Amino acid sequence: MTTPPRILFATMPMDGHFSPLTGLAVHLRELGYDVRWYVGGHYGDKVKKLGLHHYQPVRAKTVNQENLEALFPERSAIKGTVARLRFDISQVFLLRVPEFIDDLREIHARWPFDLIVHDVAFMAGSFLQELLPVKAVAVGVVPLAESDELVPPSGMGKLPAKGMVGRWLQSLSRFVVQRILFKPCNDLHNELRQQYGLQPVPGFMFDTMVRSADLYLQSGVPGFEFPRKRISPNVRFVGPLLPYSSGRKQPFEYAAKALSYKRVVLVTQGTVERNVEKILVPALEAFKNDPSTLVIATTGGSQTDELRRRFPQDNLIIDDFIDFNAVMPYAHVYVTNGGYGGVMLALQHQLPVVAAGVHEGKNEIAARIGYCQVGIDLKTETPSSAQIQKAVHTVLADGHYRQAVHTLGLEFSAYQPNQLAGQYIQALTGTPAASATLVSY
Repeated sequence: MTTPPRILFATMPMDGHFSPLTGLAVHLRELGYDVRWYVGGHYGDKVKKLGLHHYQPVRAKTVNQENLEALFPERSAIKGTVARLRFDISQVFLLRVPEFIDDLREIHARWPFDLIVHDVAFMAGSFLQELLPVKAVAVGVVPLAESDELVPPSGMGKLPAKGMVGRWLQSLSRFVVQRILFKPCNDLHNELRQQYGLQPVPGFMFDTMVRSADLYLQSGVPGFEFPRKRISPNVRFVGPLLPYSSGRKQPFEYAAKALSYKRVVLVTQGTVERNVEKILVPALEAFKNDPSTLVIATTGGSQTDELRRRFPQDNLIIDDFIDFNAVMPYAHVYVTNGGYGGVMLALQHQLPVVAAGVHEGKNEIAARIGYCQVGIDLKTETPSSAQIQKAVHTVLADGHYRQAVHTLGLEFSAYQPNQLAGQYIQALTGTPAASATLVSY
């Protein structure tokens, strides 16, 4: 019987990069592949809870949003979205590549994996497929970032231009962004390649991350993307890749209460953002005196008790964590900082979205929400109570939003992401599930 390929998952130590791949990893393990995971920080414990072997980084420094300011205090003085993004790309992602490569080469010497599955921001993956006899599967955990003449430059949160003049200006903007504003990042990427004897790559480095992979699995659906002239042949949309779930649904604790209100607003600012004044406080302020609206706020563990004391109203539920699959069937609108997984889950539940996010690529997700008319992009990280209140009432009152959300929700629900991604990986490795056998460590 054919020995199944050995698959190493490798991800950046961040929720939005790690969690979407967990369901796929477990699915591949269940198909019989020998699946292991390389990731830093506290995510090692999560890997072990999935029943997978974990490789702890040895040389690689763990850098993420939890310790970024402490490691790089100069970052707080950087003004402007582009300047901060350029800093983060260099310090968090690119300069970690040599450290990751050292660790992965050592792992491969002891356990010669055949395939590496990595989130697209784990840039060492594209190096590794040229340095080792392995294939690489990159996973798009953010909207498709590949350049195209019909779409604006990725990272700016802009909408596609209309008309000949608009597209000319968009083309000029793409040139400025890729060849001038992010030239230091492109140059650093090629300097790192040359350190390993690899040829420099022309064009934008994000395009290389997409196009160089043997297979690129894009989380999401075509209907939640801007129209494009072309998409690289290695790109496959697989539907919403979401965190692993055992399938056991927990009943929603506040179901009876939710059913007694005219509208239910679910609000979150993600698991990383700690400043509750950005979204949580203005959302709670907006509806604290509205007896017809129930607000369910999930804090991610930030200042939960303080918020409960500050907002004791009966129509406000404030909790550390809430199972979105349990609560979303009872909600009417989703207010968020624009995390990709939460937005896709909301759309799958046919919830209109009010998005208030700018940094860490949230502006790209918010822009698609507005473009697809499945919600409102507030174009800010610090919305006022009045802005949130108006946006919530608008998406609930305007039938165009309901219809767009319904249509896109059906498209999301039509995909079986892990099964589809597994089929593409099986085709790449040439090993069908039927020939796979369970492997012990």
